[in-house]
Amino acid sequence: MILANGTVFSGTSIGACEDRICELVFNTSMTGYQEILTDPSYAGQGVVMSYPLIGNYGVNHEDNESGQPWAEAFVVRHLSPRGSNFRCEDTLDQYLKNYGISGIQGVDTRALTKILRSEGSMNAMLTCAEYFSVEESLEAIRAYRVKGTVERVSRKEPEIFPAYETQRHRVALMDYGVKQSMIECLRRRGCQVTVFPASTPAAQVLAGNFDGVMLSNGPGDPADNGTIIQEVRALYESQLSLFAVCLGHQLLALATGAKTGRLPYGHRGGNHPVRDLAEGRVFITSQNHGYMVLADTVDPKVAEISHTNVNDQTVEGLRYKRPNCFTVQFHPEASPGPQDTEYLFDRFVSMLKTRNGGNQ
Repeated sequence: MILANGTVFSGTSIGACEDRICELVFNTSMTGYQEILTDPSYAGQGVVMSYPLIGNYGVNHEDNESGQPWAEAFVVRHLSPRGSNFRCEDTLDQYLKNYGISGIQGVDTRALTKILRSEGSMNAMLTCAEYFSVEESLEAIRAYRVKGTVERVSRKEPEIFPAYETQRHRVALMDYGVKQSMIECLRRRGCQVTVFPASTPAAQVLAGNFDGVMLSNGPGDPADNGTIIQEVRALYESQLSLFAVCLGHQLLALATGAKTGRLPYGHRGGNHPVRDLAEGRVFITSQNHGYMVLADTVDPKVAEISHTNVNDQTVEGLRYKRPNCFTVQFHPEASPGPQDTEYLFDRFVSMLKTRNGGNQ
């Protein structure tokens, strides 16, 4: 594995033995590698798992967050040769091979994580070539850029998911790279969820007479999505109840005049402390993002900061001044990670009840 700074790590190939260039990021979760691999927010990226033993409980179809894994590459210290779990359907190595994901084990992931923390997320190349030139590889590695990922991971056609029990609400969910757990959180709360492709015009969504709209997570630089941002602005101006997560949170901030910036090495893992300023409490959250909303660009007439990251004080949530609209940077649906902040889905559903006259 060749890093953009010229550092070379040697190890043993896992998964597909194919040359792969990607943006390399690290995740501090101890479990949940299958959910991480299938999170569309990792499109274009290679994931370094900082926990040393990965794959010990295998993989299964039930825990997937989307129809396929989206990570470009997978880097671990030690890959368990077998999965020990009553739900195990395959080994992680075979799963990586099935989907053409290149990987490497035997790497000092602690040293690698320290490089990414000190120098920031950087591009890298995985190769199984017996002979290669670091100097010649670096030009292609440094030229790589994650782009066009939202269009790649989003659904191509709308899809409807019924509520699990009594249907009380109809919610439109914009798929910028949505995780299945987000859909499930709404279905369990009596919502029929219609998932729309990222490119769907706001007018088409508004014509559906939904009770509320949710903007999903997703990959890449939020500022690259100019057309989507214009449609998000139209959804914001509709006055429908609106809840946005991760990339959706950033897109709505951009649509209302704020700016976003790149974090040095991102927030990725299941142990990130976030302070809810209104409740005066700290929650442990699941996160996966490399960009943030810049606090000093948020217009106080438009929104106020509702959540902050305890570690670096970055913006983790916004409460908008217009009725029934709020956003968060972290993942309240978790998977993997703690479910401490699922209460935010209850808050969103209560807004739908208000719109329906409070009698649901």
